[in-house]
Amino acid sequence: MKLTLIDALIFFSLIAGNVIFGASFFFRNKTSDQFTTGAGKIPAWAVGMSIFATFVSSISFLALPGKAYASDWNSFVFSLSIPFASWAAVRFFVPLYRSVGSVSAYYYLELRFGAWARVYASACYILTQLMRTGAILLLLALPVNALFGWEIKSVIIITGIAVIIYSMLGGIKAVIWTDTIQGIILILGALTCAIILLIKMPGGAGRMFEIAAEHNKFSLGSFGLSLKDSTFWVVLVYGLFINLQNYGIDQNYIQRYMSAGSVREARSSALFGSLLYIPVSLVFFFIGTALFAYYTAQPGLLPAELSVAGAGDRIFPHFIVTGLPPGLTGLLIAAIFSAGMSTVSTSLNSTATIVLTDYYKKYFNRQAGEKASMNVLRISSLATGLLGIFIAILLVGVESVLDAWWALASIFSGGMLGLFLLGFVVKRSGRTEAITGVILGVILIIWMSLSPLVFSEGNMPAFRSPFHSNLTIVFGTMTIFLAGFLLTSLTKKKRR
Repeated sequence: MKLTLIDALIFFSLIAGNVIFGASFFFRNKTSDQFTTGAGKIPAWAVGMSIFATFVSSISFLALPGKAYASDWNSFVFSLSIPFASWAAVRFFVPLYRSVGSVSAYYYLELRFGAWARVYASACYILTQLMRTGAILLLLALPVNALFGWEIKSVIIITGIAVIIYSMLGGIKAVIWTDTIQGIILILGALTCAIILLIKMPGGAGRMFEIAAEHNKFSLGSFGLSLKDSTFWVVLVYGLFINLQNYGIDQNYIQRYMSAGSVREARSSALFGSLLYIPVSLVFFFIGTALFAYYTAQPGLLPAELSVAGAGDRIFPHFIVTGLPPGLTGLLIAAIFSAGMSTVSTSLNSTATIVLTDYYKKYFNRQAGEKASMNVLRISSLATGLLGIFIAILLVGVESVLDAWWALASIFSGGMLGLFLLGFVVKRSGRTEAITGVILGVILIIWMSLSPLVFSEGNMPAFRSPFHSNLTIVFGTMTIFLAGFLLTSLTKKKRR
């Protein structure tokens, strides 16, 4: 199907408007502080919207309805863990980073364990963001290709360049304010779809809930204690650790804490941005369930190739194309693009900030002036974006590489979170305990992440991890923390 004229006008107007608006902040960035934190003068509500938009990617927009359509609401349990993590952010993390006074999330690790910890964490972060940028650009292009036939590599390049332009020129102000607009578009698009589904459903909302209940679509998963299956408890604990990682050590979020005017404003923005995701994700899951009832009541509307198992992620795009009136299709495609652009722009700005603070100013030019700092920030934003585009193109059509990457991402993030918690909680832990804990934890994470890819059920199955993949970050983080804690306790006794 081709875009109608009104769809094309809406889509390109919203995307072009975002780019132009973001680039306009070029004239307000005179210093590196303005580029990285907006000089700490950005309103709390806008910072909160940016945190929300960063959390939601274009994949969430399509994958969450797909999961609800294909199974149930088990994945929604992830959202239920957010209040615990956001409370920890407001109570502990925001005051910590504001008191340290550095825009780098990893300066605190250097204070606790030395320069090696800062280099380790920041290097892991940069690698993660490069691959994340590439993966998001690719996964953003796939549904657009499926919907409208646009060539995947062209979509990747155009989208990547558009985000590079306003991120490189506008700095954090451009990122946060365009995130705010993109977040609003995303919410409006999701609510519009949900309302239209209710209106078009034969028999109305009552019939929709009836069909969903008959097929147990509102189930949150088993409450059993199995560690092999995606139970309620496995998803809840996984969500808690992932969100602790996001709000505790992720530069994308810490940089926003530093962009608010005060500790109080930073706390309110963290709370607003995180809790907003809960009702919005609820809307996404409702859309997936409503789509199931809609096509169950009218099976003739669904093509044969989408009626098979495993096609859940393609149902929502199909409805966007065939079930929405002209104009709204363009709005929804713009919402998907907006979600992806907000995620990528955040990665570009945050990575550039880490390059400047953790490497250039620390190892190459400690007395760097504003002109040199701004040049590093803009060149780093450009380089990160171009590398992301290159990686996305390399990944086109290679699904196994994507699977391997998500496994490697857990290796990086698990080690970082465990190290942070060790330093934050165990005040007497030192360099030796931290290094030992990281080594042991990363070994466990590597085994849990890669053994299912290396060892099949018919090839040395005894070496495969028997645990659900969601528990990788949980076990890895706890190994680092407990190993460091026990070593600290032992060395303390010896000293006595």
